[in-house]
Order: sequence, then C-alpha cells, then structure tokens
Amino acid sequence: MTTIEAPAQPKRKTLYRGDPGMWSWALHRITGVTIFFFLFVHVLDTALVRVSPDTYDHAIETYKNPIVALMEMGLVVCVLFHALNGVRVILVDFWGKGPKYQKTMLWVILAVWFLLVVPAIGRQFFYLFTEH
Repeated sequence: MTTIEAPAQPKRKTLYRGDPGMWSWALHRITGVTIFFFLFVHVLDTALVRVSPDTYDHAIETYKNPIVALMEMGLVVCVLFHALNGVRVILVDFWGKGPKYQKTMLWVILAVWFLLVVPAIGRQFFYLFTEH
C-alpha cells in the first residue's frame, strides 16, 4: 500500500508569511479603503447642502460627538500611514535601489508616521476635551 505524504514545508520565510512588507502591503490596502469610504460619505453629506440645507445642518450636528472625533483620529492615522507608505511604494517601484532598501524605508516611514501621529492625535484630544 502506498502512502501519500504532504509536501515539505519551505525552510525559509517567504515574502507573505509575516514579513513586515506583507503587513505594510495589507495596511496600505486597508487604509486606502478606509480613506475611500470616508471620501464617499464626505461627498454625499456635502452634496446634501444643495438638496436640503436643513438636512445638511442636521447631518453636521450628528458629527459633533466624541465617537466621530475618535473616528476622525483614526482617519488621520490612516491618511498619514497611507501617504508615507505610498511614497515608499513609489521609491521601491521607480528607484533602482528601492527594492534593496524597502525594509529600511518601511522602518523610516513608521518612525516618521509615529512622530507625526502623536502630536496630531494629541491636538485632536485637546480639542475634544476643551470647549471652543
């Protein structure tokens, strides 16, 4: 009787098995979709001003709550990561040494992202908890 064996597992890590590049790729797509849906909703609610100014005013009033403020913070996080990682993707694609330095560039953009996100979120928290 013949037994069938499973194929041998690769010994080295491949590109899409936990490599930082895989996570960068996935986050770039997730943030892109998030930004797309924000822009879609933004265009729709802004278009309300032409249809019914009262409905537009009501929609804007519903946005003035802490939940939406937290969502705006998430949007800032997404936009900053997507923009910085997009520059990295462009460099990887069009710079001759891009593929060689793609991991280093990922860590650099994550550091720059962190340095930009912390004060941006801090400022948004400041406005969330103070009266203006």
